[in-house]
Amino acid sequence: MLLAEFMAYRAALLVYWSNILLLGAILYGSWGYALRAGLVKGDLPADVPDAVCRRIVIAQALYAAGALLCVINTYWSMAFILAVQLNYAVAPRFRRAAQGERSGETHT
Repeated sequence: MLLAEFMAYRAALLVYWSNILLLGAILYGSWGYALRAGLVKGDLPADVPDAVCRRIVIAQALYAAGALLCVINTYWSMAFILAVQLNYAVAPRFRRAAQGERSGETHT
């Protein structure tokens, strides 16, 4: 609500980004705790924990870059942050489908 009403103000965008940053830090911390406490299934492939951590860190770096765009224009900044969110929400499905097509698998 704050961002929609005050889209032109950098402060509103920075508050929005700080919420994203806080949630990312909590997610990173909870994933690390889950690994240390043995709350993750043992049959998890060895590369998955590092991949999850890398995905969180890269996403937070992209969100920070988007927040820095508010120096130029708050609308560009918000558009970039929204594009990053859409990428992380939708793109993995496309990648899995593309990988399956390359390996000759069929999806039903």
